[in-house]
Parts: sequence; structure tokens; C-alpha cells
Amino acid sequence: MAKSQVTFNKREKEKKRLSKRLEKQLKKEDRKANSSGGGLENMLAFVDENGVISDTPQDPSTKIKIKAENIEVSVPKKEREEVPEFHKGKVEFYNDSKGFGFIKENGTQEKYFFHVNGLIEEVYENDQVEFMVERGLRGLNAVNVKKYKA
Repeated sequence: MAKSQVTFNKREKEKKRLSKRLEKQLKKEDRKANSSGGGLENMLAFVDENGVISDTPQDPSTKIKIKAENIEVSVPKKEREEVPEFHKGKVEFYNDSKGFGFIKENGTQEKYFFHVNGLIEEVYENDQVEFMVERGLRGLNAVNVKKYKA
């Protein structure tokens, strides 16, 4: 005759599982008994013109009519930046072996990157230069750089 496969541990686990199931069922019934009636009216929420959530609807006399044509859904177009034609500055750093450098503008002290491809004539450090500004991948770049005699 074979020995029973049900051990003490298995019986205890089964008892725990049944007691948890029963406890969960009792909690569910308690919630149903104590609920205030979950109809649609209890679930509705209203938002006023200031973004405040309330359970009462807004007064219809305070509503403002808006035409659909006045609503802008997309991002507004970026206006063109007004950039003067030529800027004047001083070559602050130039690495001719790598072919790039930085120009510090005279008026604003702003630094602009330039590449050897943007040079019109050969420049060196501390030269006074005249240049145009163009938007590059990482910001504004100096192009059409040439020496300027003050």
C-alpha cells in the first residue's frame, strides 16, 4: 500500500490559502455593504476656468464662447532672428593643425566657433577680424572670416 502524498506542510499551506481567500471575500462584501452607491453621478468631476476640480458643474452664464479658428494647435513659427551682416572681433584661439578656432566679438564679448572652411583669408591669434554669423549644429558659428584693419 502506497503512502499518502499529502504532507503536514501541504495541508498547512492549503489552510492558509483558504483563510486568505475567505478574508478577501469578507472584505469585498464589507466594502459593498458600506458603499454609498457608486453611480455615475458620484464619479463625475468638473473643471472650472481656473483648472480647479470640483463636484459641482460650472454656471452656464459664466461660460465664454471661443471660435474654433482662434485655437492654435501647432507650435508657432519661429521668427527670423535679426542678425547684423558683419560682426567685428578678435581671434582668441586658433589651432591651424586641426583647422578651428574661436572669435570673441568686440561689442558683446560673445565667443563664436569658426572652422578653416569658413575663412576667406589666413588668420592668426590676436588678429582683428570681420565675420558673419550663421547657425550651425551646435549654435552660432562665424563664417566668411577675414582680417579687419582698425
